[in-house]
Amino acid sequence: MRRLPIYFLVDVSESMVGSPIEQVQQGMRTIIQNLRVDPYALETVFVSIIAFAGKARVLSPLTELYKFYPPVFPIGGGTSLGAGLEALMDDLDVSIQKTTLEVKGDWKPIIFLFTDGNPTDDYHAAFRRWNEHYRKHCSLVAVSIGDNVNLLTLAQLTNDILLLKETDAESFSRFFKWVTASIQTTSVSVSEQNADEVKLAPISGINLEKVDPNGCYGTVDENFVVLHGRCQTTGNDYLVKYAKRFPAEERGGRFEMLDSSFFKLVGAYPVDKESYASLSTGARASINTRMLAGAPTCPCCGNQLGIVVCECGGIFCVGEERHNECPWCGLKGELGSGSDAGMDIARGLG
Repeated sequence: MRRLPIYFLVDVSESMVGSPIEQVQQGMRTIIQNLRVDPYALETVFVSIIAFAGKARVLSPLTELYKFYPPVFPIGGGTSLGAGLEALMDDLDVSIQKTTLEVKGDWKPIIFLFTDGNPTDDYHAAFRRWNEHYRKHCSLVAVSIGDNVNLLTLAQLTNDILLLKETDAESFSRFFKWVTASIQTTSVSVSEQNADEVKLAPISGINLEKVDPNGCYGTVDENFVVLHGRCQTTGNDYLVKYAKRFPAEERGGRFEMLDSSFFKLVGAYPVDKESYASLSTGARASINTRMLAGAPTCPCCGNQLGIVVCECGGIFCVGEERHNECPWCGLKGELGSGSDAGMDIARGLG
């Protein structure tokens, strides 16, 4: 039997924490449920999921559709697109059946790349390997979740670039129905017409925009700040997410934009400590607290202060107790006041 391999290469970096990763998780379940009732898809489709953050991991090897169950998506630090692409190519080398004199190999693999940010690793060698050895033999559809991705980077990998402009629940739902329809259309095409190309479904009626790779422009910038905290009460880890905002101030009867490095609180989210560590490089940048607007409660125990910084640099939560103990280094003491000038604290790469 000739297989139709479908790969999902998914960005699980810190900036995906919260609603984006939850919507992807639900979307993957919906895709699999709908494909399982399609006779053409059941006959041909095999699915694999590869996640990448600071590191990459094969969450699900290439598996026959009726045996496939979507994994739980973890979160990691960093956006190493190069590492994700390397993991994909390594898996293609061992999992895809090539055509020989005795047997026809698999159909051309289809890869859906989902990302909401810009690479934080040196991806040039991986991009070169892809373009020289894999690009002609695969169909890669790159999807920018939101408008923070440098589309010029994606244009180095594929001509099929899509922009999911809105990231509310309804937009995600329609998008994943489109992904399902595209896989179904392709499975019919390979089964009935022996056509070895991806057949994308129409994007009309979906908040999805086809991007012209020849018109891509832009430079890498920072759109999120993510802080890694640890709950003093439970010892569990959490991430605090801020998104870039551009506040305006009225001057002379009109509004003028202020400092563009201002970030506003999105929320705080518990993460699995081991999964996060296994997908993170440990690399950190810094941000001054004056650039961050809003402070969360702890998502693990409800302590009112979710961002307190120890002398060791660790971020943790504090409740009403006068004496506290840093869950990172064990230092005990009382809560002090910060400087008006703010302080530099460690942030993830996003």
